[in-house]
Amino acid sequence: MHCHRSSRAHAALIRVALAASCVLALPALATTPIKVTSQAATDGPIRYTVRVTSKQYGNATETRTLRSGDTDDFTWRTTPPGGAVPSPDGCPDNASLPLDANGAMVRETQLRLAPIVDEHGTANVQLSFRAQAPRGTRSVASGGATLKCPDVASYSQVVHFSMPTNGTSKTITLGDGTQLAISAQR
Repeated sequence: MHCHRSSRAHAALIRVALAASCVLALPALATTPIKVTSQAATDGPIRYTVRVTSKQYGNATETRTLRSGDTDDFTWRTTPPGGAVPSPDGCPDNASLPLDANGAMVRETQLRLAPIVDEHGTANVQLSFRAQAPRGTRSVASGGATLKCPDVASYSQVVHFSMPTNGTSKTITLGDGTQLAISAQR
């Protein structure tokens, strides 16, 4: 019987230890993380204004509303100084050129803005820039004939930066001299 009593005492100790560990674990599982409520304010829509200033690709401004984690594409097409440059059938890369309704090359600027806003209201942004513009013509041999095709200037760059979401403007200068002024306002 002595052994029987000690096994009962041992079982009782195990039950007490298990109960204590369950009691300690339950409050941790039932508590709502503070992080969720602190992110609610930064999750709302933010107005981003982007201004592009470029001698080669032209100037443009656009304002869009995004939420943290959204991606937005901006595309501008403008007529270059001196007019659009004809791009006859047979010119290389015609399918990838920004052409107007008459088949002439115009300037095109494309931006992709992808911001993620942290709990302090700072936007961490990835911005992709891509632009093409005609800069005169060049002679191309195609099918036994010589064609005058657009001479294409193009540039692309991806930049990462942080900025406030209080309306303050952030200026980024790309490698080709293009300037981007970006502001974010709640």
